[in-house]
Amino acid sequence: MGLLLLGVVGLFAMPASCARYPVVPPKAGAPTWLRGAYHVHTTRSDGEGTVAEVARAAKEAGLDFVVLTDHNDFKPPAPVWVEGVLLVPGVEISTSAGHLAAFGMTQPLKGMQAWMPPGDAVKAVAAAGGTAVLAHPVQERNPWTDDASTREVPGFELYSADTFFRQVASHPVSRLLPTVGAYLGNPGHGVMTMVSPEPGPMERFLELSRERPRLAFCAHDAHGIPSYSAVFESMAMYLPSELLPKPLPRDAVEAAAQVARALASGGALCAFRGLGEPAGFLLEGIHPERREARVGDVLRVHVPGSPEEGTVEVRVWGDGRTGADGRSVELTGAGVVQVEVWARGPGRFIGTEWRPWIVPSPVRVLPRGPGI
Repeated sequence: MGLLLLGVVGLFAMPASCARYPVVPPKAGAPTWLRGAYHVHTTRSDGEGTVAEVARAAKEAGLDFVVLTDHNDFKPPAPVWVEGVLLVPGVEISTSAGHLAAFGMTQPLKGMQAWMPPGDAVKAVAAAGGTAVLAHPVQERNPWTDDASTREVPGFELYSADTFFRQVASHPVSRLLPTVGAYLGNPGHGVMTMVSPEPGPMERFLELSRERPRLAFCAHDAHGIPSYSAVFESMAMYLPSELLPKPLPRDAVEAAAQVARALASGGALCAFRGLGEPAGFLLEGIHPERREARVGDVLRVHVPGSPEEGTVEVRVWGDGRTGADGRSVELTGAGVVQVEVWARGPGRFIGTEWRPWIVPSPVRVLPRGPGI
């Protein structure tokens, strides 16, 4: 049996070594945006790597910052530069209704304890000046189950690497063995093969976003398995240069405050960077700070890089639809619209598969104004 499993794994390792990334190469002279990892665990809780090891992996992956969110680390270390990477303190709070990630606190968290009531945790983060994010809120193993506090949390982990990993692990023959084989042949490709979104998180995200503006996050939820470097090279949170230009201040406290504000602004976005870099992406036609537009408006999606024909498409959820040109979005009703760019990348087995590439926060769609 062992030899059979080894043979199956090897069957997927060989083609993985030939997988081509990035799918969308950057244009010559393309700008670079600040990029980092959000939701990362170390040996301060259940991560496999020390803080220094995480910083080293981030540096190797070309990241500028890492938001550390160790479980119930209610007194996290101060911001610091390590290996040229800014380490931003945060925490993942275990409540009686699920997990709540938080960062950007300007005051100490007060009254904290593991498995506290969810509403109390949400209020404590707000009182400390931080930004709260629902961690893997629709995950089967650790969902967020308190409806009242859900509506008070601005952030939502729309895509979660940990959730992808658990989805793969729940199908040991059809998905786990091929993924392990792909990972051994090409760690980055192994991680990318796990990126297979399900409809539940998007449905819940849109439902909540209709009530108030929400922030979309892609969570690394990195613990060291798969390796930090493979996960960091596969996805990142990006801060466009108009939101926060390079370089960051050398004062770690000020730099961390700027990163936290940018992540909480609604202008940050996620990219599965194995498919390509997102610098140059623009959703034209919305109010840049409020991320609002009106029914009947047409948004224009500027896709970065030099994609080959048939490798990139714009996808829309909510109160909008894609135009015939494939790069415009007509807003069809008052509510909310989520616009993403997807790319066709190397498949789990052979061929190609569509996967999310660029993921911004949603746009609120307001009714037509008077006389419009």
